[in-house]
Amino acid sequence: MTARVALIGAGGHGAWHRRVLQRLADQGRITVAGLCDRAPIVPEPAAPLLGVPVYTDHTELLAETRPDVVVICTPPHTHLPIALDVLAAGADLLLEKPPVMAPDEHEVLAAALRDTGRICQVGFQALGSAALAALCATRPQGPIGVSGAWWRPDGYYTRAPWAGRRTVGGRPVMDGALVNPFAHALMQALVVAGHFQPVRLELERYRSREIETDDTTFLRVTGDDGRTLTVAVTLASAMFIAGEIRVGGAVLEYPTDRLRLPGEPDLREVPGRRGLLENLLEHRGASAVPLLVPLSRTATFTALADAIVSAPQPVAIPARFREPHPDGGGQVVTGIDTIVRQVADSGRLPFEAGVPWAVPPHRVALPA
Repeated sequence: MTARVALIGAGGHGAWHRRVLQRLADQGRITVAGLCDRAPIVPEPAAPLLGVPVYTDHTELLAETRPDVVVICTPPHTHLPIALDVLAAGADLLLEKPPVMAPDEHEVLAAALRDTGRICQVGFQALGSAALAALCATRPQGPIGVSGAWWRPDGYYTRAPWAGRRTVGGRPVMDGALVNPFAHALMQALVVAGHFQPVRLELERYRSREIETDDTTFLRVTGDDGRTLTVAVTLASAMFIAGEIRVGGAVLEYPTDRLRLPGEPDLREVPGRRGLLENLLEHRGASAVPLLVPLSRTATFTALADAIVSAPQPVAIPARFREPHPDGGGQVVTGIDTIVRQVADSGRLPFEAGVPWAVPPHRVALPA
């Protein structure tokens, strides 16, 4: 039978999911049961989804359309209650990243999945990358370094009431460079690390503008086997670094699925990224097809993300180390692209490397 699929959170990033739904509907693989968003949905020319009912209340959508699968693309702090409603309604889930806010929420959702017998795929779409699979197949050894330097103008932090905030209405939210836009980088690095049990977290969080969370983040995680994973990312760079994971002489450019294995001269594109909704539909049809990103695979990510957002407030980078972005829209941190690469390559955090605006890292032992 053709699955009936609904989308909760059809605005903003939900437009990306609408395009996926339109493509699969055009192929006859799904029927789009309904869309839901509390705000008016801006039309998407590539996904008109003609005749699909639109709701402003997800409980009404669930009751009236009875979908088989629901995609949830709402703010992270709303994921758990909506997901529980979806499971109670008898539908399977594609839940955007980050899936939940903390390990206790992870356990609540995992218990609901067991009790209902439903399925949850988490929206780390980069885990469908054939390039990532090719890198993992080599079983790379040694420390892992992750870098990325992007630019987000000031308007990025006014796009939604929760953007750039630590709390909304007294409730914690999950935003920040590493746990939101660069979440895929951290999740992929954990996959590359394989059987990696973090026992120590060292974190430097900074902001280059008047926000409550971080736009520049440096993280070093040590595993119980002594291996380290160092991540250096920023949203305040005039120079663009797409994003790289380096380990054992190999380099994965994670947003582009380009890979260079040891002994190879250049990065090469590895085609064949698998879609998460398609994979979920295949798993529903034949359980022998494994889910790419079951909730259980994201437990370590959630624990690290919780430790990051629970850390002390980010430190403001002094104005003398900032300059206007060439295209306007806010300021960038001078030379931050170089610092990001150096931290990822050396495994030394900015304070240890003597960066003049750096402060001592926040350190915390992680539960086994």
